[in-house]
Amino acid sequence: MHRISTSGIARRKGRYFIALRKPGTSIGERWEFPGGKVKPGETPEEALKREFQEEFNVLVRVGTRICEGEFTNRDTSYTLYAYTVEIDGVPEPVEHQECRWVSPEEIRSLDFPESDRIVLKALHLNSEDKRWK
Repeated sequence: MHRISTSGIARRKGRYFIALRKPGTSIGERWEFPGGKVKPGETPEEALKREFQEEFNVLVRVGTRICEGEFTNRDTSYTLYAYTVEIDGVPEPVEHQECRWVSPEEIRSLDFPESDRIVLKALHLNSEDKRWK
């Protein structure tokens, strides 16, 4: 099975918006650039708008695609499309433990799932830390 997934990359004043997943999922208790799976009949851009509304109760404007890549999670292969987004409003973590705006230096010290490493590499935020390998 192959699915499409999205990530929204929001940046303000040199800081990136990330969220901490709740425990109990395959990537639980890791940080992520928010997004989600594209539903049938939905574009990646529409999926990002829906996901940010559902997960943070905010609207986003989707910009340009900054990267794409392949990853596998629980025997399902995915193509990830990451886009720049502009967030309207103050995000509230509805489906996450917390969310915050962090510096590139802070990002380098946090644990991200395999899918987000595609984004980190594209943003040149990956480090030599073993969690990035």
